[in-house]
Amino acid sequence: MGAKWIKLSVFYLLIVFAFGLFMHYTVQLQWKATHAHIGVVGWLTTGFIGLIYSTYKDAAETGLAKAQFWLYNIGLPFLLVGMMMVYLDVPRWLFELFVSGGGIAVALSVLLFFVNVFKYVK
Repeated sequence: MGAKWIKLSVFYLLIVFAFGLFMHYTVQLQWKATHAHIGVVGWLTTGFIGLIYSTYKDAAETGLAKAQFWLYNIGLPFLLVGMMMVYLDVPRWLFELFVSGGGIAVALSVLLFFVNVFKYVK
């Protein structure tokens, strides 16, 4: 499970650099919060979770870890797309649905991670 998290984090690293270059060359700096979230939640947090699960393999194989993986990795793209919708011409309810739905999924995932670490990391 740890390797999956690490590979996904490298994918987010690629996205954060590409997005940063896009922002720089188009001088569209209004996307800075989304850029930061891709870097911190997408790359750093995802990679750190991967390192923890690579080190503590018993925790990585639990049902909590599997549920956390899917909640996080379905919720995060929705959150990030929703954050981008704020500056696009979309109905307010739509971007709020993406931001809230994705954000809640990621938050629940982090809660599952918290429980999993305290329960299975010895």
